[in-house]
Amino acid sequence: MSDSGPAVSFQTRPELYRHWRLDLEGDVAWLVMDVDEQGGLRPGYDLKLNSYDLGVDIELYDAVQRLRFEHPEVRAVVVTSGNDKVFCAGANIRMLASSSHPWKVNFCKFTNETRCGIEDATENSGQTYLAALNGTASGGGYEIALACDRILLIDDRSAAVSLPEVPLLGVLPGTGGLTRVVDKRKVRRDRADVFATKAEGLKGRTAVDWGLADEAIPRSRFDETVRERARQAAAESSRTGEGGVTLPMLEPEITDGRIAYRHVVAELGEDLVTITILGPQAEVPKTIDADFWPLAMTRELDDLILWLRTNEPELGTWVIKTRGDADAVLAYEESMIGDKDWLVNEVRHYYKRTLKRLDVTSRSLVALIEPGSCFAGALLEPALACDRQYMLEGAEIVVTDANFGAFPMANGLTRLASRFHGHDDPLREARERRVEADEAEELGLVTLALDDIDWEDEVRIALEERASLSPDALTGMEANHRFAGPETMESKIFGRLSAWQNWIFNRPGAAGPDGALSRYGTGKRASFDRKRV
Repeated sequence: MSDSGPAVSFQTRPELYRHWRLDLEGDVAWLVMDVDEQGGLRPGYDLKLNSYDLGVDIELYDAVQRLRFEHPEVRAVVVTSGNDKVFCAGANIRMLASSSHPWKVNFCKFTNETRCGIEDATENSGQTYLAALNGTASGGGYEIALACDRILLIDDRSAAVSLPEVPLLGVLPGTGGLTRVVDKRKVRRDRADVFATKAEGLKGRTAVDWGLADEAIPRSRFDETVRERARQAAAESSRTGEGGVTLPMLEPEITDGRIAYRHVVAELGEDLVTITILGPQAEVPKTIDADFWPLAMTRELDDLILWLRTNEPELGTWVIKTRGDADAVLAYEESMIGDKDWLVNEVRHYYKRTLKRLDVTSRSLVALIEPGSCFAGALLEPALACDRQYMLEGAEIVVTDANFGAFPMANGLTRLASRFHGHDDPLREARERRVEADEAEELGLVTLALDDIDWEDEVRIALEERASLSPDALTGMEANHRFAGPETMESKIFGRLSAWQNWIFNRPGAAGPDGALSRYGTGKRASFDRKRV
């Protein structure tokens, strides 16, 4: 099976879910995974044993978002299964075996981002996630659990947790499993080695002793104990708020060569996409709803990034522009920065997560800053996320406090701190100022400042040169350059996905005709190239 077919939409809502059920009980929400075997996103495989594909994860991402924005009353979320014997068997093997390399890697990347969103909800929204494993959790199923704050495992002599990718499939747990086991769960490395090579995993008390689960609970007390732990987590939560915002499904106008939302427009060319973010047209409202410009714009940008990553893999360069009034952007920023209410907090963290999605996108990112742009404060961040910035004489950018901590990258640094890593002086000099082209180049805030005589030719040559280079080499180069300085669990997860999993997915031992993915379930052993490289 090829992954060619109709364009994939990331828009859904709970009443359209085929694989998840969202139940609300006061301050506790229940996310029940009950995968429709016949509901695969592409033909050619059945989603047996609560295994999942991209379509299942799209629903999970939507549910996590809606819980944060639409349900301020929810303080604890229990993730469990509608299947009595299996929590989740992980990513569907037939789907992986029959998908192209780009599809597999993008699938793993989106799944990772959703897991990180669950962790972000626990850390920054007071919605504590608990995994109630009422059956075996293997591979990506256990990785869902690893994203949760606590893992409650049923102890029935049958249910186990496992990461069987290495022994069974010749690949790695592609959604951060190995990293979370040692970095988050603090499992000793020799035990982690044994666990990751033991296809059947570990059960009950042993899983708890090794740090792979928090509790092993007999079946007779499982439901009662899970409810007790959920009530306790809700009672300890700091989340407050009321009056959630309903998130309507986005309906962009998609035609040949153009994708248009209200605040974000993409023009698709032969080998590049030009993305224009439109600044706010109205004054800052007194109350926040789904049309609040920072929220509406972020939702559109998020959806566009996902749409382009999945449906337009050959458009390797994204040119990012803005258009609007910088002062209007700054007025909205003022309403969002600092100690505000829960909903403002959610909007700010959502924008942070969307910028992180841009950071890990395997496309060349180029910002064009022209007169009429509104790269100011929070809206300067997309330009700082780019690999290069070209600025035309007469344009202006505005650096504000928001660029110094409100929207950290996966490495824990701001984009300015990553840009000037090891150089404190330009970081100090850039603080809180309006900057024109020549000064922006002098300060190091842009790659090149140009006058209108050279602008068109210089930009054209730069983009044509980029398009002539190896996409594979560019992906590796960009991933290395974007994350200067320290590593965090999150930056490790995406860095290792870009390097090791990307490489292993291409190797014949996994993806070849005699590889583990192809021979899984046939009774034949995979044929491995025994040379270590």
